[in-house]
Amino acid sequence: MQLLSTLLKDIQVIRIQGPDCLEVSDITADSRAVNEGSIFVAVCGTAVDGHRYIPSALEHGAAVVVCQHIPADAADTVTWVKVPDTSVALGQLASAWYGHPSRLLSVVGVTGTNGKTTIATLLYRAMMSRDIKAGLLSTVTNRVADTEYPADHTTPDPLEINRLMALMVEAGCQYCFMEVSSHGMAQNRVAGLYFKGGIFTNLTRDHLDYHKTFKAYLEAKKRFFDLLPEDAWAIINIDDPNGKVMVQNTRARVLTYSLRTLADFHCRPVEIALSGMTLNINDVELVTRLTGRFNAYNLTAVYGALVSLGMKPEDAACSVSSLPAVCGRFETVTAPDGLSVIIDYAHTPDALANVLDTILAVRPDTHITTVAGAGGNRDHGKRPVMAAEAARRSARLFITSDNPRDENPEDIANDMIAGVPENTDCQIIVNLDRAAAIAAAIATAPPDGVVLVAGKGHETYQIFAGGRVDHFDDHEQVALALKQRAEL
Repeated sequence: MQLLSTLLKDIQVIRIQGPDCLEVSDITADSRAVNEGSIFVAVCGTAVDGHRYIPSALEHGAAVVVCQHIPADAADTVTWVKVPDTSVALGQLASAWYGHPSRLLSVVGVTGTNGKTTIATLLYRAMMSRDIKAGLLSTVTNRVADTEYPADHTTPDPLEINRLMALMVEAGCQYCFMEVSSHGMAQNRVAGLYFKGGIFTNLTRDHLDYHKTFKAYLEAKKRFFDLLPEDAWAIINIDDPNGKVMVQNTRARVLTYSLRTLADFHCRPVEIALSGMTLNINDVELVTRLTGRFNAYNLTAVYGALVSLGMKPEDAACSVSSLPAVCGRFETVTAPDGLSVIIDYAHTPDALANVLDTILAVRPDTHITTVAGAGGNRDHGKRPVMAAEAARRSARLFITSDNPRDENPEDIANDMIAGVPENTDCQIIVNLDRAAAIAAAIATAPPDGVVLVAGKGHETYQIFAGGRVDHFDDHEQVALALKQRAEL
C-alpha cells in the first residue's frame, strides 16, 4: 500500500476531485486487473480509449481514476485525478510506485531502425563479463543480472519496465541497457525514466503501418533525444543523414561515431571474413567474432558507450573483442562440405541489403541463396523493396512466410514478387511453407555457396490468422536441413 499524495508528487495534475490522502493497493491501465483500492489509469491508446472502461474499473473496486476528462456524473466515492496525458502519467506513477529505480541505475537507451538489440545486448554482456552487474530490456529477452525474464515487446509497458528496473536495483545492478522503440516513444512507455545516455544507430523505412509517414517515424525516434537531461550523453551515427537531426534539440552532450569521417569514435575495418573481423577503433586494433560493416558500426557504438560510461579505452577495446554474436544476428553455421548458412533477423530492406552486402564483400563471387518473407498486418510498402534488394544480390530467392498473421500468405508473397526487377538473373521460387523453403534452399545450394535465412532470427514462433501461434525456430530447421543434406 502507498499514499496517493506521495505518488502524485512529481506528476502534472490539472485537478483532483476527492481526497488524496488515501492509501492505494496498486496501479493498472487494464480494467480487468483492477482490485479493491487500485489506481486505474484511463490511457488513451491508438486503438482503444481507456476512458470507456472506467465503469468496469469502478465495479472492480478502483479507489482512484486517473483520466484526461472527469465524467459529469463522477462518483463522489472515488478520487478523480485529471492530467494532461494519461499515458505520460502512467509512466510517472509506475516510476514513483517502484521508488524511481531508473534514478538508481545508469540507464542507456538505444534507438534506431537496426542494431538496437545487438548494441543493448553487447553492452549488457560487456559489463557482466567484467563482473559488473547489469540489466537488459530487449526484443529477445529481459535480464536482471543472470536471471532471465520473457520479452513480449521491444519496449515493455511502463509498469513492467519499472518492475524490472526495481529488481535490477535489488539485485545490485549498476547499469540497465534497453531498446527504445518508436512505438515505445509514441506511446510514452519510457515516461518517468531517467536516462544516463542514448544511442542512435540509423533510420530506414520500418513500422509505417503504425506511424503512417516516415516523418512521424523519425519524430518518434527524435523525441527520445529531445527528452534527455542535460547531464546525459547522446552518441549518434554521424554517417546516417538523420543522425544530426536526432540531436537538434537535445540538451545532452553530443558524441559521434563513424566509419567514414572524423568522429569522437572512429572505426576502420581492417579485415572482414565470415568468421569475424579486425577493426581499428580510435587507433586501437581489435579482433572480434562478429562480422560485417553493420556490426562494425554496432561495435563502435558499444565502444563509445563503454568509454562514455567511464571505462578506460583499453578495457573497452578488450571487452569488445571478447563479445559473442547475438542470437539470430548473423549467426553462421558451416556444413561439412563447406556450405555456409547464415541466420539473421533482417526484416527491413536496409537490414537485408546490409547482410547480403557483407556476404558479397567477403565472398564476391559466391552463390547466394536467400530465404525471406515479410510480416502480415505490417507495412506493405517495404515488401517489394525487400524482394528487390534480395534479388539484386542473390542467385536464388525463396519467397516464403514470415509471420502472416491475419493476411493471406499468397498476398504477401505477391506483394514481394511485384518488386523483383523484370530483367533479374535471380531465380525466384515461391514456397509458403517456411520449413520446406529452408530445406529446399539448403539441399540444393552448391558446397561453396551461402544460404541466408532471413527475417525471424531469434524468434521461436510463427503467428497465423486469429492469433494462432505455432512453434517455429529457424535454428532448428537449419540444423534439420543440414542433417538431411549430409545424408543425401
